[in-house]
Amino acid sequence: MKVVITDHGFANVDPEREVLAGHELVVAQCKTPEEVIAATAGADAVLAQWAPVNADVIATLDHCKVIVRYGIGVDNVDLAAAKAKGIPVCNLPDYCVDEVADHSLALALALARQLPAIDRRTREGTWKLAPATVPLLAFRDMTFATAGFGRIARAVLERARPFGFRLAAYDPYVSDAALTEAGVERLSLDALFAEADVLSLHLPLTAETRHFINAERLTQMKPHAVLVNPSRGPLVDTAALAEALEKRTIGYAGIDVFEQEPLPLDHPLRQSPYALLTSHTAWYSEASLPKLQRLAAEEVARCLRGEPLKNQVNV
Repeated sequence: MKVVITDHGFANVDPEREVLAGHELVVAQCKTPEEVIAATAGADAVLAQWAPVNADVIATLDHCKVIVRYGIGVDNVDLAAAKAKGIPVCNLPDYCVDEVADHSLALALALARQLPAIDRRTREGTWKLAPATVPLLAFRDMTFATAGFGRIARAVLERARPFGFRLAAYDPYVSDAALTEAGVERLSLDALFAEADVLSLHLPLTAETRHFINAERLTQMKPHAVLVNPSRGPLVDTAALAEALEKRTIGYAGIDVFEQEPLPLDHPLRQSPYALLTSHTAWYSEASLPKLQRLAAEEVARCLRGEPLKNQVNV
């Protein structure tokens, strides 16, 4: 059968070729819907990284049995159009859980201890034993909360546990029993913003969660609070965040994903001394990259063999 990779940023597609041996593998580097339509003509399966797989593309996929997104988010795939066409869409939610959890906690701990600010003033010649700003709380006196309580959020909270934080989460779709079993306190939405000393975002991007962090919510947070976003860029109104940091409405922000990537050179977050910015690298390790490719190809292979899919998101 014909399997089309619409686009990729990998050194090679050897893992896909190995898993899908016996099938025709077509590799493209599409950037527009028109290019995707041309590349996927007659495709039995589609693998996409960033290329737009919108309603116009899906309307032409008359033989396609599955669309697999390289990654967790599926923002570039029209799920409703695929469902209407009878095409399952799958993501890969478990390929980089450890990496993103590690990165999230690293950002949170560095900012909660004010390390970037202290490093900067030390390099500039200022030697003080006091923190860069006050208060500087001990971890045992802080609430580490997540928005969301899925795989990665749970892994982040487990990593935070040995430091003595009070652990809490907001997730209306998770049972009290699941939170209790994990030793995590449930917070309402309002309590999440009011009580979190560290707030780490682990939410899917939907119409409801777009700008989950906005100007109004930022005013509800503690003035020393740390916000971490390794999840989806548009969860945070970054203009409002930059303003809140400048006005010291909140303490610090560690951001790995952005509404627009690359982050524009003139974006005010780039100039903020209270922001620790990374370039969408939370997912990466030497192991996660080939794992991503292999898991994507294995999902396609399952479909082409007529086996149940592991991670369909448009059921």
